[in-house]
Amino acid sequence: MLPRGRPRALGAVTLLLLLLLLVGFFLFGRDPEYGLRAAATLDGDLYGSRNRSAASLQPLLPPKCELLHVAIVCAGYNSSREVITLVKSLLFYRKNPLHLHLVTDAIARNILETLFRTWMVPAVVIRFYDAEELKPLISWIPNKHYSGLYGLMKLVLPSILPLSLARVIVLDTDVTFSSDIAELWALFAHFSGVILLWLDRLRQTGWEQMWKLIAKQELLTLMATSLADQDVFNAVIKEHPELVHPLPCVWNVQLSDHTLAERCYLEAADLKVIHWNSPKKLRVKNKHAEFFRNLHLTFLGYDGKLLRRELFGCPNQLPPGAEQLQQALAQLDEEEPCFEFRQQQLSVHRVHITFLPHQPPPPRPHDVTLVAQLSMDRLQMLEALCRHWPGPMSLALYLTDAEAQQFLHFVETSPVLSARKDVAYHIVYREGPLYPVNQLRNVALAQALTPYVFLSDIDFLPAYSLYDYLRASIEQLELGSQRKAALVVPAFETLHYRLSFPNSKAELLTLLDAGSLYTFRYHEWPQGHAPTDYARWREAKAPYHVQWAADYEPYVVVPRDCPRYDPRFVGFGWNKVAHIIELDAQEYELLVLPEAFSIHLPHAPSLDISRFRSSPTYRHCLQTLKEEFHQDLSRRYGAAALKYLTALQQSQSRA
Repeated sequence: MLPRGRPRALGAVTLLLLLLLLVGFFLFGRDPEYGLRAAATLDGDLYGSRNRSAASLQPLLPPKCELLHVAIVCAGYNSSREVITLVKSLLFYRKNPLHLHLVTDAIARNILETLFRTWMVPAVVIRFYDAEELKPLISWIPNKHYSGLYGLMKLVLPSILPLSLARVIVLDTDVTFSSDIAELWALFAHFSGVILLWLDRLRQTGWEQMWKLIAKQELLTLMATSLADQDVFNAVIKEHPELVHPLPCVWNVQLSDHTLAERCYLEAADLKVIHWNSPKKLRVKNKHAEFFRNLHLTFLGYDGKLLRRELFGCPNQLPPGAEQLQQALAQLDEEEPCFEFRQQQLSVHRVHITFLPHQPPPPRPHDVTLVAQLSMDRLQMLEALCRHWPGPMSLALYLTDAEAQQFLHFVETSPVLSARKDVAYHIVYREGPLYPVNQLRNVALAQALTPYVFLSDIDFLPAYSLYDYLRASIEQLELGSQRKAALVVPAFETLHYRLSFPNSKAELLTLLDAGSLYTFRYHEWPQGHAPTDYARWREAKAPYHVQWAADYEPYVVVPRDCPRYDPRFVGFGWNKVAHIIELDAQEYELLVLPEAFSIHLPHAPSLDISRFRSSPTYRHCLQTLKEEFHQDLSRRYGAAALKYLTALQQSQSRA
């Protein structure tokens, strides 16, 4: 069913057979009279048949192991989010293996490759096609639709999909299924053998030549398409109505102001596919609007990990790495005291990078990205952080699917956050009982685009001048190829929820002397930052070198290609310590910056720190992880790693 208007103009539910577009849908062309006549020839009157064809077509479902092919055109950040909700609805109802053919731009491909690789859904094959390569095939068509060239790309799908592919269902990104897609696939059976033979001859003649010729004829009077590919489809079918096979309108119930969706069905539960082809999206007016919204919102917030279920009775089509993961999980002993830690280390989290539109900073040789991670309970700290750090940020958020939608609303309604396009947000979906702090850091670190990164935490506010100061310091110290160093940013904390934030080092020292500030964790974990040598920092005018010591965990600025965090450390404890050890083992020089500072804000303790403080088993497991970490250090660095084990043992004996 071709829609009258589409917010993405990436197509309605369309069938392709033997690489020839068979468009089974209602036509709403630019000529209203033509649109009505076309609709009447396809499926009774305009949504007036109450879907009579649905009753007459009772398709026999395909064998449960038959591979169903689906093609989607997806470009940009927002469209990438939309397609995930569509895929969730597909996976929820499906009983067949799926092969998704995704035509994407570079942005969408980067996002979706990461997402599907980490989603690890069985019996789903993904293939990408470069939309950039298709643009020359359609760029000659003047198009006024805001989707641009992407709205025309379905015209060339028969040219780019594999020649061996006989059938494919083409979906728009803004549709939601409420039934098994196999029912739609089964409608191919109603294409008679005569039609198939005719299509074979038509393929030999060439679909590409057909639509191009007709499009050129139409453009003599139309001047430009206003509905993207729909205008071309309308023109082709006007000349070749024999191409059209009617689909029951329940397979594309369109929710825009220009359709009469309620005439398509008797009961809302009869619907198969809902198409949000209106800029209003969930705000459209319809007598069953609440039903439509609830269905869509259900999949929007549905826990994607529940869709990792295998298709029983079909050949085991596991995604890469899934079999090894299953074997590793099966070997875990649930009675072992540290089972939760082992399980969390093996968890594969779905990752949706650049969840919101993002404008990368222009390349600059000494630029710095602030890297941090957070969960829903720290969301309120984002606005203050944006005020303090004007540079790029890469933030990993540990959220459920439902929380991700709350976060989206939070950003869109915040004047501060919505104005910042240089902040990249990466959703890591919840999986397992413990907080995967270092996995989150690694996701954010991997997505940083500047040469240097400031490895911070979300509950720290940097000095207002820190971004500019760090860039100047990197240049002056000739870091990079000239010098391998980690720049230490001294950390402080306040116990007051309201603080007059210092504008300079002098103001900070005044607050420190007055007891309004402390060096970070001075009362609870002094060894964590003692090597920074705060007494020396007070008087320092130039960067100074400090030595690594046991349990040292400063916040540092390092090159983007620095060692990653050790993901075995989950929950609370030693996650930054292990990273600093790795930097020292790789001979990073530790340099403290004399004018840099960052201040920790007070907040309620996390669940993991509470468990650490109250559970001897938790602390025992952390100690086990430390010992295993040191064993791995010895394997990688040999005798040079002995000093870390010795320092750890001395630290434990003093404690």
